[in-house]
Amino acid sequence: QVKVVESGGGSVQSGESLRLSCATSNINLDYWAIGWFRQAPGKAREGILCLSNAEGRVYYSHSDQDRFAISRDNAENTVYLQMNSLKPEDSAVYYCAAKFRTCSETPGRFDYWGQGSQVTVSS
Repeated sequence: QVKVVESGGGSVQSGESLRLSCATSNINLDYWAIGWFRQAPGKAREGILCLSNAEGRVYYSHSDQDRFAISRDNAENTVYLQMNSLKPEDSAVYYCAAKFRTCSETPGRFDYWGQGSQVTVSS
């Protein structure tokens, strides 16, 4: 079965960095897009970044290109989200998700989801 698993979250102070990992199973990253999303309490889930072979790196409308970056390690079938200069407003549950072929900013377009990884940023 297709499976995606997030890891790397935790509690940090403002200005620190984290790198989240999304380990995938039974997915050929040449043909599947991997997106990163986050959801804070009481707020809607929002897209951050996405990566696909067809499009490369896709920055969504509200993403911060100066602080966030996405990459992948094909040998490990893993996609990463690098987050720098974290702020309290970045606190959320972070999810990775898989969608066939190309990226989408709409969470409902993605077929497979991880369980989420909590990121808490204190001031």
